[in-house]
Amino acid sequence: MEPTQTFDSLVRAEFTPKSTFLNTASNGLLPARSVTALHEAALLRAEGRPLTPLYEDVEVCRAAFARLAGVPVTRVALGASVAAHTGVIAASLPAGAEVLTAEDDFTSVLNAFHVRGDLKVRTVPLERIAESVRPGTALVAVSAAQSADGRIADLPALREAARTHGARTYVDFSQAAGWLPMDAGACDFAAAVSFKWLLGPHGTAFLVVPEDFGGLTPLLAGWVAAEKPWDSCYGPVAEYAHSARRFDLTHALFTFAGLRRSLELVEELGVAAVHAHDVALADRFRAGLATLGHEPVPAPGSAIVSVPGLGVRQAELSEAGIEVSNRAGNLRAAFHLYNTAADVDRLLDVLSD
Repeated sequence: MEPTQTFDSLVRAEFTPKSTFLNTASNGLLPARSVTALHEAALLRAEGRPLTPLYEDVEVCRAAFARLAGVPVTRVALGASVAAHTGVIAASLPAGAEVLTAEDDFTSVLNAFHVRGDLKVRTVPLERIAESVRPGTALVAVSAAQSADGRIADLPALREAARTHGARTYVDFSQAAGWLPMDAGACDFAAAVSFKWLLGPHGTAFLVVPEDFGGLTPLLAGWVAAEKPWDSCYGPVAEYAHSARRFDLTHALFTFAGLRRSLELVEELGVAAVHAHDVALADRFRAGLATLGHEPVPAPGSAIVSVPGLGVRQAELSEAGIEVSNRAGNLRAAFHLYNTAADVDRLLDVLSD
């Protein structure tokens, strides 16, 4: 079977949207296999059967994300949100440390540094973040793809600048993981939620840490972070896991049951194929916008397209069965594997009215 046929047939078997859904940057659609797994997980609880399969799902998800991120599984921790992961990283910095961030980046990747109150948080335009690393910069925190408009950070340039000046890097891949090839291994810290481009349920977020843990303290850890979790349910943890699992939070078991199948689908399709599909649709939309006299925020190579001034039409589009977002007055359309050229053309048709 030809690769395109395989891609299309897999997608058709898994997704049956009732709308023209162009809002993956908010949350992705669940594949049918994930919905089935969630139902089966709920039945385990409802019927009082052992939950052993759900704990197995947790470790399968950890390994799958490690493969997608290009890191050893020993570097992957599991938590509840990017904001919580950022908090642990922020807590590890000494008073007075400089943290470099991008203007208007997503709150979860930067707010904890401001909450500290004793850090020097410096903010610059995304396009200048690599050139703005300087001697004394302790950490650079940035999203791989901007939530508001899809602009992609120049991560190779940022990593080179960080190495030159001895800074660490923290990259949030929440708007990239699943469609944009990741090289999280080249970052000191990386994070991503499960419910957007990775097509999973809400409730968990991955964290990648250095092999030496990068000076982090497992502040939020409980019994699951122990080397022998079931022997560590009472009293303080005597021995933390020898891997990044020491930073795990108590696992949202149902989430991992569904996420396991979602990650399986992403791996079956291949991120390279998903990337080509998504970006082609985004480029089709950009070309159509030009014919309508609209100019999106420049974000070449991104699956997210943000159009200034059109955000006010979000409610109208939703009534027409087209789901997009209104972000700061911009219409944000996000194209993923279950979208088609017909979806793009339908959005353009309604916008042209």
